[in-house]
Amino acid sequence: MRVAIAGAGNVGQFIAADLLAAGHQVTMIEKDLHVLEVARPALKEAEWFPFDACEVLSLVMAGVAHADVMVAATGDDEDNLVISLLAKQEFAVPRVVARVNNPKNHGLFNEAWGVDVAVSTPHILRSLVEEAVTVGSMIKVMQFERGHVSLHAVNLADRSAAVGRTLRDLALPVDAAAVAVVREGHVVVPKEDTVFAAGDEVLVVTSEGSESDVRELLVGEAQEEPVPEAADGEPDVMEPAEGPEPAERLQ
Repeated sequence: MRVAIAGAGNVGQFIAADLLAAGHQVTMIEKDLHVLEVARPALKEAEWFPFDACEVLSLVMAGVAHADVMVAATGDDEDNLVISLLAKQEFAVPRVVARVNNPKNHGLFNEAWGVDVAVSTPHILRSLVEEAVTVGSMIKVMQFERGHVSLHAVNLADRSAAVGRTLRDLALPVDAAAVAVVREGHVVVPKEDTVFAAGDEVLVVTSEGSESDVRELLVGEAQEEPVPEAADGEPDVMEPAEGPEPAERLQ
């Protein structure tokens, strides 16, 4: 896979290092010559271009048209939006991933700007904090497909309707899937006969259209069985069946 990364700061360097270690081809685009010279020695296997990634000619010279993925990882949200839009509209890059520096700008990083996946560190950290301390609620961890598909984490509460039921019984929507269950420090790959227990952390991928249904199945509380009532409104208590007197039973 060929990946073009705009921005050779700490974020861009870490991404590039991991991709190179995995055997991918990496192109780095960085306009600050000082940053480039500092970062290049540690990433000698990458192809380097000292250009401004916000300019079409720079992206042409860097060969972005041949990239499978474009990563806009600069420290400026405006630059990342421009880079994303150029990569998608001018070069038809199949997948564009953009870094969101200011959480207030997260709403701009969408399909209209050519962004397939927006990564906001503050949002990820918030989700991880909520996931660690919140029981009985569904926390969105990550988004895919321009936000139309999301990964959620649910810590099952004691009263969850899912507790004691199998994955088969739960009957998740067709466009949702339980991908993992974390139980007592171990990862369980859920199967049809896997029984959910209180305290399980369930990771589920779902489309935005099925989020509410999945939330109801995993977070909704189990309903107690109603006590049968008699016609007068009092609980219907079964009287013991009449039988023969003790003397008769002995005869």
